[in-house]
Amino acid sequence: MGRRPMIAGNWKMYKTSGQSAILIQNLDERVESMWDRVEVVVCPPFTSLKAASTVIELDRLQMGLGAQDVHWEPEGAFTGEVSVPMLKELRCDYCIVGHSERREMFGETNETVNKKTRALLAADIVPIVCCGETLAIREAEQTDAWVRDQVRAGLDGISPKDAARIVVAYEPIWAIGTGRTPTPEQANDVARGIRATIGAMFGPEAAMTARVLYGGSVKPENALMFMVEPDIDGALVGGAALDAVSFAEIVAASL
Repeated sequence: MGRRPMIAGNWKMYKTSGQSAILIQNLDERVESMWDRVEVVVCPPFTSLKAASTVIELDRLQMGLGAQDVHWEPEGAFTGEVSVPMLKELRCDYCIVGHSERREMFGETNETVNKKTRALLAADIVPIVCCGETLAIREAEQTDAWVRDQVRAGLDGISPKDAARIVVAYEPIWAIGTGRTPTPEQANDVARGIRATIGAMFGPEAAMTARVLYGGSVKPENALMFMVEPDIDGALVGGAALDAVSFAEIVAASL
């Protein structure tokens, strides 16, 4: 079963609303001819979501919009948090959950990842569920077991239908922003394990339909090496997503 590639840009804490609108327009000029073959998603910071949503709607861009995090409760006394209904009103198609920076810096756990995943799916927003290992886990040869546990915990309790449409992003923590990367074969081995875990939980159809992305120092120079691997369906891009030219080159590499 063919899976449409996805290239998602995680802008982290960069770009104001005005800068975000300009970046989206510059990006569209470079990737509009590829829309029918690859799905492009931008994930700006919360303060830029409205501007991004407006540009995408008014210019009728075939570009997905994602948030970088969410709270699982629909409303409440949670100072500083953003709810699923708030993202829905901004026409978000996707939301990143469980990013390693959220796990390491802000106490994200497998349990909260699961709560967020289920809340997003209930609102028809597709979660991009992140997983990945530290260098210590990699050197102890525990990567496969660690990542599979994260996937099982993050997707616990969802339906096979929902499992088929989720996106899982494998991001080795030791590769994020460091310039270091696993070999494409190593990354594909983990992606294959993720797919096998989805299959064991939800059946072969879900395993063949769910998309698995690679994230971790993805650049135009190395993107193609990862994109040609059979179990990698695209990339979750960090720093390189902040430049329209480099991001467009990564999009082209996925074709």
